[in-house]
Amino acid sequence: MTSDLRRQLILGAAKRCFARHGYNGTTTKSVAAAAAISEALLFKHFPSKAALYAEILSDECEADPALMELLEREPSTATLVEVIRGMVEHFLQIADGPDQEEAQRLRLMATSHLDDGEFARLLYAKIETLIGAVFFASLERAVASGDARPCAGDPLNLFWFAHHAVMTAALTRLPATPCLAYGRATDLERQLCEFLLRGIGLNDAAIASHLGRNQAADANRAAIAESA
Repeated sequence: MTSDLRRQLILGAAKRCFARHGYNGTTTKSVAAAAAISEALLFKHFPSKAALYAEILSDECEADPALMELLEREPSTATLVEVIRGMVEHFLQIADGPDQEEAQRLRLMATSHLDDGEFARLLYAKIETLIGAVFFASLERAVASGDARPCAGDPLNLFWFAHHAVMTAALTRLPATPCLAYGRATDLERQLCEFLLRGIGLNDAAIASHLGRNQAADANRAAIAESA
């Protein structure tokens, strides 16, 4: 069996284990048993349980057609706005959605920061590989077109600042009784997007043009769905 095929076999077994027992209930020993290999052989491909889980999450992201369509767009101000808007939408839907697996992942991410940080570091590396280049190129285009001011420091830090802000906002809404009452979800989404885009450096005209147009389209789609 080739190394790539063995790796896929391990990932398949890990997905089944995580789905059945959750992150905390799964061990590398149980994954190795499910894959019919030794734990030592598993460690040759994945150094830890966190590395296995981060790889699975990365694969799931790459299998998302909406995300892949966004990442294949031409870098532009519009693409930059959609990257931020998509991130805000994703995190804010975690508390409201029925998918408890997403909520568990958010809790795991928060716990990792308070523990050894291994899972958080791995996931941040995956996110940067997936989205970093698109964000950076789109920010450059926005600056070149006059839609954003130049960044004095590392431009990728702006992405992380946005990510951290929206992740923390999502954490406040995770308990059954939210830690903060932000108000209506639609208003919060708009306010967060505007806050983050201004922090990234976009001017108000660019935000109004791109964010306003996108949210108007969403409103139209919602109205059509309701009337149907």
